[in-house]
Amino acid sequence: MEVLAILIPVSLGLGLLGLLAFWWTLRKGMYDDPEGDSRRILRDDYDDKPKQD
Repeated sequence: MEVLAILIPVSLGLGLLGLLAFWWTLRKGMYDDPEGDSRRILRDDYDDKPKQD
């Protein structure tokens, strides 16, 4: 039972840390343009191959 006194606060702290990290990504605007990314991947100017001269 003593281990619960350690595990409960640790799990609550990790959950709060995850919630704060998610809130930080929302504030930074990391989820603003998912539609644009899905279209951008299909364009030819973003090719992985180097251009041949």
